[in-house]
Amino acid sequence: MNFIIRAKDLYLGYKKNEPIIKNANFEIEQKDFVFISGASGSGKSTLLKSLYGGLQIFDGSLEVCHVNMAFANKSIVNELRRNIGIVFQDYKLIEEWSVEKNIRLPMLISGYKKEVCDAQIEKLLSHVDLLYKANRYPLELSGGEQQRVAMARAIAHRPLLILADEPTGNLDDYSSDMIWSLLKSANEQLDVTVVVVTHRIPDRLNIAYRKLNIKDGEVYEYS
Repeated sequence: MNFIIRAKDLYLGYKKNEPIIKNANFEIEQKDFVFISGASGSGKSTLLKSLYGGLQIFDGSLEVCHVNMAFANKSIVNELRRNIGIVFQDYKLIEEWSVEKNIRLPMLISGYKKEVCDAQIEKLLSHVDLLYKANRYPLELSGGEQQRVAMARAIAHRPLLILADEPTGNLDDYSSDMIWSLLKSANEQLDVTVVVVTHRIPDRLNIAYRKLNIKDGEVYEYS
């Protein structure tokens, strides 16, 4: 089996003696579509944060894209993130940059040529129905539009892994449906592994997926 994420006896938290995730053991294979669920405050976002190097592990082991996160310094984490697309609930777009420039950023970091960037940006903005707002700035957009830009940015550089934290939590139905469609397409057509934290799995997704649940700090899979 070809794993892209593997956790063994993993402990995570923000205070050394107060772990939020306790003794977690799970594996996610390449091309999986995985939902992480659990009650508010259960540690869903904490777990997701550890997967892109935003949180040091307490104990145990965690491998992401063949990187041992226990020994990942800043340089290694930066290199890892070339293979990851991240979608945050609060978008995290660069406000001083245009829509077009926000989407261009991960491709520039990955070394794409200008003409490739230009073509990819046009394609993605068409997909998210925002081509006519390429030169606008994030604060000139609605929340749904900002999240669609964030989604386009996350997949622009063809990552191996997409991590999404409540990506449709505050969106209207139109934007929500578009986000789910893009995640599904990335998984099915580009073989991208997708991991999504959510309170509610959409009813109409029509895709094979796995479910991990967090309860009392423990992570387990359920059907």
